[in-house]
Amino acid sequence: MIFDTHAHLEDEKFDPDRQEVIHRMRKNGITRCLLVADGKKFPQTSYDLAMQNDWIYWAVGIHPHDAAAYTPERASRLREYLQMPKLVALGEIGLDYHYDTEPRPIQRAAFDAQMELAYEMKKPVILHIREAHGDATGMMIERVRRGRMPSGVMHCYTGSWESAKKYLEMGLYISFSGAVTFKNAPKVWEVARNMPLERLLVETDCPYMAPVPMRGRRNEPAFVRYTADRIAELRGIAPETVYEAAMENGKRLFGIR
Repeated sequence: MIFDTHAHLEDEKFDPDRQEVIHRMRKNGITRCLLVADGKKFPQTSYDLAMQNDWIYWAVGIHPHDAAAYTPERASRLREYLQMPKLVALGEIGLDYHYDTEPRPIQRAAFDAQMELAYEMKKPVILHIREAHGDATGMMIERVRRGRMPSGVMHCYTGSWESAKKYLEMGLYISFSGAVTFKNAPKVWEVARNMPLERLLVETDCPYMAPVPMRGRRNEPAFVRYTADRIAELRGIAPETVYEAAMENGKRLFGIR
């Protein structure tokens, strides 16, 4: 029983066989899945899949690549979405200084506004932070100081153990994608070995980031087992221990049964 806490099944790459992908999830023991959708429009596919399957949930937010889309009208829409059935998180949101598709001040403004919305609505956040850990940490430390920091998870974490410790001190969870299976990822391995098991999540981020031995293929939720197995190998524990911890942690963070 494994929880894939970050999947993009709305992506057009799944249009030809979305129902077959869902069938393979169940066949491979994926008994919880969180679909993370694009908040620029109503995510009909994610909503429909969540309504049709009692073990699928959804989240929505404005990605940093689209930070300029976070207008007052869009903020109002997101507030409405956050009150809909089985909507368990706001995200993914954050800062991305790798591509810089939006000016950094606009990214920071949209990030902070959505963090405030999540805090007000009592929803956890799914955080996308890429090459922006300094600014992100500073902004979140200030929120902690003011007592307005929502719960949340560092999605697809590839940062250092030093940064991870700061996020853990803020009460955040850390989620590992297929990157932890890559041959040249010693920083990620260090975090996976050392972080508390009770704050660990696993995800696919599909259709991206396919784990070894599925590199080069379209990623899908059924492959999340390879990520969990690699974490177990790094920690020297049974895979089932990671499956169980990741499941319970995900259910706790997202407030689901």
